[in-house]
Amino acid sequence: MSAEGKHNLVVAGIGPVEVTVSDGGTGHAFLLIHGGAGPQSVAGFANLLSTKGARVITPTHPGFGGTPRPDSLDSIAGLARVYAALLDQLDLDDVTVIGNSIGGWIAAEMALLGSPRIGSLVLVDAAGIEVAGHPIADFFSLTLDQVAELSYHDPDRFRIDPTTMSEEQRAVFAGNRASLAIYGGTGMTDTTLRGRLASVTVPALVVWGDSDQMVDQDYGRAYAAAIPGATFVLLTDTGHVPQIETPEQLLTPVWDFVAAHARVQQRGA
Repeated sequence: MSAEGKHNLVVAGIGPVEVTVSDGGTGHAFLLIHGGAGPQSVAGFANLLSTKGARVITPTHPGFGGTPRPDSLDSIAGLARVYAALLDQLDLDDVTVIGNSIGGWIAAEMALLGSPRIGSLVLVDAAGIEVAGHPIADFFSLTLDQVAELSYHDPDRFRIDPTTMSEEQRAVFAGNRASLAIYGGTGMTDTTLRGRLASVTVPALVVWGDSDQMVDQDYGRAYAAAIPGATFVLLTDTGHVPQIETPEQLLTPVWDFVAAHARVQQRGA
């Protein structure tokens, strides 16, 4: 069972930041970072990891889910510093940082901070780098239907009908979308990131859905190639958010990777 709480952090260059965090399970610690689809997009996978025998900390990016965002927090790099401060406050070690989409971009930036609390890195259909000939889909020009078409192997199972949303849901959706644009920009890339990934020193796993049309599999292979010693795993019949579409298939390489690299033996490994 996960508990939700608020953590008040003071981050250099940003100032005070309140972060809503879900924290559940016991065992090897994961920091699970959501993408533009919001915290609910990783909630099920957090529960799956917990039942396997892990402690899973899932923050909500300030500005998402109706949470407050200070004006000074306006970049992916800033979010990375916030979450590094969160690990310090929680006094955790050997943490596996795992992120999907822009969550993967945040995770990559965290690995580049050199925090001794991070033991390994898992990127799941991550955004952030530039790869010639393999552009990221222009999310902000797409309808919800088009997002589903590009994000899933079987989009009909996951389509969202905006006419069925409540006013509260519409407000949250709009807030998420606005915050996503502030953090990642409309292009969802940092021209310097690919080169900087050569400085990552922790073990890294890059997992990709073979049907991802938001960021295709060749983009994913380029991501893995940019990180020294990274392992690349391609999942079949899944798209941009495998933690939603095929969570059990995603769990296998993630758990095997962490079992090989965690310094403390996991329960159930």
